Amino acid sequence: MSDRVIIFDTTLRDGEQALSASLSFKEKLRIAKALESLGVDVMEVGFPVSSHGDFESVQMIAREIKNSTVCGLARSVQKDIDAAYEALSVCDNYRIHCFIATSDVHVKDKLHRDFDAIVEMAVNAVKYARNKAPDVEFSCEDAGRTPIDHLCRIVEATIDAGARTINIPDTVGYTLPFEFGGIIEQLFNRVPNIDKARISVHCHNDLGMATANSLSAVAKGARQIECTVNGIGERAGNCSMEEVVMAIKTRNRLLNLETGINCTEITRTSQLVSQLCNMPIAPNKAIVGANAFSHSSGIHQDGVLKNRDTYEIVTPESVGLKENTMNLTARSGRHIIAHRLEALGYSSDSYDLDNVYKRFKELADIKGQVFDYDLEALLFFSNLHEEPEQFSLEYLSVMSGAGDVIPTASIRMSSGGEHLTGADVGNGPVDAMYRTIYRLTGYDISLKKYEIKAKGQGMDALGQVSIIVEYKGRVFHGMGLATDIIQASALAMIHACNAIYRSELIEAKKSRISADAGAEE
Repeated sequence: MSDRVIIFDTTLRDGEQALSASLSFKEKLRIAKALESLGVDVMEVGFPVSSHGDFESVQMIAREIKNSTVCGLARSVQKDIDAAYEALSVCDNYRIHCFIATSDVHVKDKLHRDFDAIVEMAVNAVKYARNKAPDVEFSCEDAGRTPIDHLCRIVEATIDAGARTINIPDTVGYTLPFEFGGIIEQLFNRVPNIDKARISVHCHNDLGMATANSLSAVAKGARQIECTVNGIGERAGNCSMEEVVMAIKTRNRLLNLETGINCTEITRTSQLVSQLCNMPIAPNKAIVGANAFSHSSGIHQDGVLKNRDTYEIVTPESVGLKENTMNLTARSGRHIIAHRLEALGYSSDSYDLDNVYKRFKELADIKGQVFDYDLEALLFFSNLHEEPEQFSLEYLSVMSGAGDVIPTASIRMSSGGEHLTGADVGNGPVDAMYRTIYRLTGYDISLKKYEIKAKGQGMDALGQVSIIVEYKGRVFHGMGLATDIIQASALAMIHACNAIYRSELIEAKKSRISADAGAEE
């Protein structure tokens, strides 16, 4: 039977304190609710004594959360513990988390005390907190750089004082995995009352070791990992929740460990935190990055098509994604082209793969990424990138502002030589403009992704707008480039509409071919 590792999430404390702008009460509550649905055992939601706002948000979350332990941080002084107790005691299941620095550099240069005084402060704080709460955690700040004799002494003393969780932080991300695992191992070997407390770890990522250090610690007996969603936090961040959870799940037979996390909620929670915290996720981020389940190499695509286990140790479905992504690029091989065409309904005897693949490579060198509708067009148009556009923008006027101004767009565009003119309103200037384009083209389009990037610097920088839209169950890409981002947005949508128009032509041609074949039979 696997041992249970407690997941202690500190996104709303260590993660939030590193943001450029504080979260609102509603945003914090949304994240707390998501963490509860995710199944975290403990959520550290703030530092109540630090500000009136932090106190109120901790209290608000404590009232709302029912299925996770709610925790507040406190220095090893009575006023901090009192504030934490007052904020948290509105709920039944709460924890007070006391801490004090224990490394020589912190004790001497920051606290200006000797270690005997530090131990006394820690013991008094834990005893005082135990009078306020049955669940008390104690942290030895900068434990990774604390002399092991000092660390063993303070851990033993605070367990005797009543702490039931002892946290060993690598506060500055200094240790390497074998070192940090060794610290945990020595605590289990040298502290006589270690069996009376759960050992926790809180690792920072300054050297990129946070996940590895945390896993080394649980391999040596620690049974709580403190982490954050997407690894956000001070400096280079904290141990990433999704990484340790999926590592434990994926390597369960080796580690013989498990967590209580509902892994299918990982992607949704990750995206929520990224959005509310205004911290984009790197495409190559493990587990939750946009490229985590994308395959571009021809060799990898071939392997995955034959057996997903060849290049996927974690399935996208296990973390809440629908499927992996096969990116069609210049690195893709013939097998993925044939696979995609088969999925689109084309039998292998209806086209010359060598010819299609040659033109695909030419197009991929121009576009970078090729979409399904591009691939279909290769079957029918010999020079896709030279194909004339059906729609083009001739005139654009957008009105927007604050107060009672209703965002309005007026557009004139050409369609195969015909001039189309229209106007519409929307929630904003881009929405009004897109509604107008939908009306003029007659396409029932759903916008799935909208992204702006600056190309260049200063006043003359170009705005590049990239969009993903859905039309009749199929996905299309559009891109626009202009110094005016509203114009760039319009050009991106018209680009997508032209792709839709070409796909409609292809469907019509396919229907005619099928009809002709049926008549011959």
